[in-house]
Amino acid sequence: MTESKTQDASDIQTEPEVNATPQEPLSDAAKAYQRPGYRYLVLGILTTVYISNFVDRQVINILASYIIEDLQISDGQFGMLSGLAFALIYTSLGIPIARLADIGNRRNIIAISITIWSVMTAACGLANNFTQLFIARFGVGIGEAGGSPPAHSIVSDIFPANQRATALSIYSFGVYGGILVGTVGGAYLVQYFDWRIAFVVVGLPGIFLALIVRFVIKEPPRGLAEKRNDAAPPGFLKVMGYLWDRKSFRHLSFACALHAFVTYGMGNFMPLFLGRVHGMPILDIGLYYGLIAGVGGLAGTFFGGWMSDRMSNKTGDKTWYVWIPFISTILAIPLALITFLVMPTGYSAVFFYVFPVFCGGWYLAPCLASTHFLVGIRMRAMGSAVLLFMLNLIGLGLGPWMTGMFSDWLTPEYGNDALRYAMSITVLVNIWCAAHYYWSAKTIRADFDRAPE
Repeated sequence: MTESKTQDASDIQTEPEVNATPQEPLSDAAKAYQRPGYRYLVLGILTTVYISNFVDRQVINILASYIIEDLQISDGQFGMLSGLAFALIYTSLGIPIARLADIGNRRNIIAISITIWSVMTAACGLANNFTQLFIARFGVGIGEAGGSPPAHSIVSDIFPANQRATALSIYSFGVYGGILVGTVGGAYLVQYFDWRIAFVVVGLPGIFLALIVRFVIKEPPRGLAEKRNDAAPPGFLKVMGYLWDRKSFRHLSFACALHAFVTYGMGNFMPLFLGRVHGMPILDIGLYYGLIAGVGGLAGTFFGGWMSDRMSNKTGDKTWYVWIPFISTILAIPLALITFLVMPTGYSAVFFYVFPVFCGGWYLAPCLASTHFLVGIRMRAMGSAVLLFMLNLIGLGLGPWMTGMFSDWLTPEYGNDALRYAMSITVLVNIWCAAHYYWSAKTIRADFDRAPE
């Protein structure tokens, strides 16, 4: 382990990188990020990009009943469309794109990625069967694979370590901001037009956003917040070996994956649950579910990042970046079961859902911050990509699909109530998830201490 520590640390220089391009001198970018206003402008743009990312990724959920009826598909097939079709390519491309982000221009990667996922979202509206829609969703995943790892790396470069989880929590607003915009907007579009028009309308504006990223954001110097830089990014195998050597990261990444399994398994089917089990009209689902999931999730995401920073700064103990997600996982179990099994109406269920969705949002920013604390500066995008690989392959890829399969298996006996029980089974995976957070917390302090300086 000592040799590994020495090798990791040797990649880091104390002097900042001085290379510059004629178009954008590095010194100009460094000066720009010294202004707090510009740092938060960039954070705001990246957060808006993430909102667009999740609008395009999640709008399919509010359209579920219309797509299922029009294309004559099962709940399991819909689970594949909303999760697996996207996650397969998203996770496969995420790591090589993160490697590119660790050595290249992150801003340009993000701008190109936005363009691809926006065009492919619009293409979803042209699908006439399950296979065509699966391919279009596959294309959305190609674009979105280049969104988050480069953005995570930029955010960690422009904000100091003691503000990093809070900044990443603001960026992570995109998850629930996208759910809010996509759900409310999608409901109105499908009510007054159809599900195909909804895909086109939410997809194409992303092209304009790509132009903003390209011409407003300056590529920041590596390690700007720490006022130092690595000499060169380590290779993929070295990063993977480094992370695998950290027992805490193995448990943390699997905990995140199971956390996402539950989050996506519940969230992707929640609109269908409210309509099928409780008979709520589509506009009410879009308005109430969109607002509850969006606002509750936004609040939970910010709270998780802010509270983990606060407790870590107050106690000097960075293990709070793991204990906060652990606590949220335990709290969410009874709250979600009450939502699905006890609430008598769709309206009571959707309003009570604010509690599990609030708790469910605590985990992402602390887990991302923990990953960045474990690695070197030029390993951050790759570290995020490895974490997101686990999170999306298991969480997004399997969570909705397995929930849909549970529903299909239970339907012959329970009819429409099958979805209620399928979602409840999914929630119980949080018990397994909490165990991995606990095991990660037991060793992560030592792994933080031996991270590259």
